[in-house]
Amino acid sequence: MSADNRKVLSRTSLGVGLLAAVAASLGAAHETDPVARGRYVVLIGGCNDCHTAGYTEAGGKLPDKDWLTGSGVGWRGPWGTTYASNLRLYMQQLSEEQWVQTARSAQYRPPMPWWALHEMSEPDLRALYHFVRQLGAAGQAMPAYVPAGQVPKGPVVQFPSP
Repeated sequence: MSADNRKVLSRTSLGVGLLAAVAASLGAAHETDPVARGRYVVLIGGCNDCHTAGYTEAGGKLPDKDWLTGSGVGWRGPWGTTYASNLRLYMQQLSEEQWVQTARSAQYRPPMPWWALHEMSEPDLRALYHFVRQLGAAGQAMPAYVPAGQVPKGPVVQFPSP
């Protein structure tokens, strides 16, 4: 092997090693920092898809400061019309223990996948809580539930009847 090839191989190995170290430290941060872990849970759980206005339309490119303030777009179906709540205001009203108990037992109206909360590990639920709490209160309350048979105001996503 020529000296030039050894230099290239050495630089490549160094680069791969640095990348592995950075990836490992990010993974470790998710394991040891509840706020970082909570952010990760929000991302992979798809929480922003409904609870952050404009998130999906922006291809997920909204800053954290805009996350989880709810959406005024209703989800209308045979159950009535529901709205994705402002989690930043909601979490301010709960202790960590209250959040864990709620997440374990709640059965929300569609389209909220409450069963996913039931399946989350307790450390992930606690991390989610810490992340949302550190974002701080922001925004305003979303519209209240509209019972079936009543017409909601504003835009809705209409689900087909069964």
